[in-house]
Amino acid sequence: METTSGTAERVSGELASVAHALSLPAESYGNDPDIEMAWAMKAMQHAEVYYKLISSVDPQFLKLTKVDDQIYSEFRENFEKLRIDVLDPEELKSESAKEKWRPFCLKFDGIVEDFNYGTLLRLDCSQGYTEENTIFAPRIQFLAIEIARNREGYNKAVYTSVHDKEEEKEGNCGREKGTDSGRAEEKGAIREREKTKTNKGEEKEKGADKEISKSGEAAM
Repeated sequence: METTSGTAERVSGELASVAHALSLPAESYGNDPDIEMAWAMKAMQHAEVYYKLISSVDPQFLKLTKVDDQIYSEFRENFEKLRIDVLDPEELKSESAKEKWRPFCLKFDGIVEDFNYGTLLRLDCSQGYTEENTIFAPRIQFLAIEIARNREGYNKAVYTSVHDKEEEKEGNCGREKGTDSGRAEEKGAIREREKTKTNKGEEKEKGADKEISKSGEAAM
């Protein structure tokens, strides 16, 4: 992946390393539960890193591979009308869909590293990686759909949602600070008024004492 943000580049490197760790397609693991669990954990790590990436950087500026242009061009040439904002699993997993996807995927054997490794793909691109919103997909299928989502602006919903929440949080903090500052000023003003009243009272008391003293001296 490539991006103009230094932070995103570091995250991008992490994503690449996690993706590389998916060393075999899930179907190659057989029925070994330990290996299947290890694969699932690595796939989830890959998903979490990718989601953090599109949350922190405007997805339109992301480049997931060195051949993004070719992947996107081939994808839209073969799947021109495929709806990608909310995927229909049947468009990916039915027998007729598999027949159409298979030649597309095989075009990238030797071009995209680990093109058929297991990944997790979101069905609704405005939502995160929940159990209900996630399906298994080979890496090239994940790349084709996510590159298209980035370029066509669908993944911006995630980026915008995260940043709107951050701005709202900052605004709430600012209002709380403003309220605290106003309360402090109000307390200060009350203290000043009380101090002024006290001073005036003391002055009146001193004046009264002087008058009493004068009266006593006159009487003597």
